[in-house]
Amino acid sequence: MTEFPKKILSRKEPEKRLLLAFKQRAGRNVSGKITVRHQGGGVKKLYRKIDFGQEKMGIPGKVAALEYDPYRTAFIALVEYQGGDKRYILAPVDLKIGDEIICAEKTDVRKGNRMQLKNVPVGTMVYNIEIEPGRGGRMARSAGNGARILAHEDKYTNLEMPSSEIRKVLSAGYASIGAVSHPEWAYAVIRKAGSSRQRGIRPSVRGTVMNPVDHPHGGGEGRTPRGMSHPKTPWGKPAMGVKTRGRKWTDKYILQRRRKKK
Repeated sequence: MTEFPKKILSRKEPEKRLLLAFKQRAGRNVSGKITVRHQGGGVKKLYRKIDFGQEKMGIPGKVAALEYDPYRTAFIALVEYQGGDKRYILAPVDLKIGDEIICAEKTDVRKGNRMQLKNVPVGTMVYNIEIEPGRGGRMARSAGNGARILAHEDKYTNLEMPSSEIRKVLSAGYASIGAVSHPEWAYAVIRKAGSSRQRGIRPSVRGTVMNPVDHPHGGGEGRTPRGMSHPKTPWGKPAMGVKTRGRKWTDKYILQRRRKKK
């Protein structure tokens, strides 16, 4: 699988009309309380508005640029449609500047095109998949990810997800052809602490070096063991060998759970 490297991304400023500035909340909820630890700082960045749905249905467009997006692991593509309107989309692997794409109920099976799942041949890789028709793509959106179509049954399509889970989704939903760009992101190595701070990741401290009032693992003289058979979170909940995924309304669509890694 080939991929365009970062160095040949378009050397242009992002489209101002498609940018948003968010106030930094750094892991805090609406009340200002920290709900996700170890977040904060980082370089300033602007959000790119991405078309995850079918806003330009039936209108062909040409890829004008391939760009970096600081808010996601994948690259994005700037598409110019007939009439001069421009939109950002998630760029698939092997998409090139000058390529033409289209979103339609049924169209050619070509990377970047978007169509209803029921019209995509079995065995095809898709990404940016709708869970509910008309609500925009929700699944398989991060770098290198894509789902494989296994079968069409009645009004459902069976998909093999990147996690190896097999689930069914409504065939009336839309998906884009191909796999998400920048798969080599999974092999990137953060070589120094400063790189993490630039990403907005703050340092984390081991529980065993804290005081007992701060963590269940804390206390003791020197390098003492944690003093319990199973590790706990800072709030005293089990932290190993317990299920953390809650029940979701989409569980009924799962045909086969993902395979455990050995």
